[in-house]
Amino acid sequence: MLNVVLFEPEIPPNTGNIGRLCLATGSVLHLIEPLGFSLDDKLLKRAGLDYWHQVQVRRWGSWEVFLAGQREEARYWFLTTKTEAAYWDIEFEAGDYLVFGRETRGLPAALLEANAGRCATIPMEPQTRSLNLATSVGIVLFEAVRQLSRRG
Repeated sequence: MLNVVLFEPEIPPNTGNIGRLCLATGSVLHLIEPLGFSLDDKLLKRAGLDYWHQVQVRRWGSWEVFLAGQREEARYWFLTTKTEAAYWDIEFEAGDYLVFGRETRGLPAALLEANAGRCATIPMEPQTRSLNLATSVGIVLFEAVRQLSRRG
């Protein structure tokens, strides 16, 4: 099992699509507040289709509350455009947490600085600033699933 963490997500259809990705991969979706929408939002549910009620969603009041609720040995990977390390160089393990930032601002600089050795990016051509959040989650999540399936 893998964990997808959305730090203060802002756009409900992205979260709905990510929920479907989590369901498809047997992953848990962690939502760090504040959220930019209600979990009752019709756009969230529309993007999540009729799967949303099956998604394992855990909601956390803050990053600190989230961390306090995890095992001490948990491994976190922070996805950002502010590093050179590519996501495909990570050797993912079952139980890993893939942490993604807000759609408009990404992850806070202090969080990235405190975890500099655990940051990775999706390499792309320089004229592109970033990818859609749901697309980014899909790319990294399915690489982790691919790696884990090869190890049996």
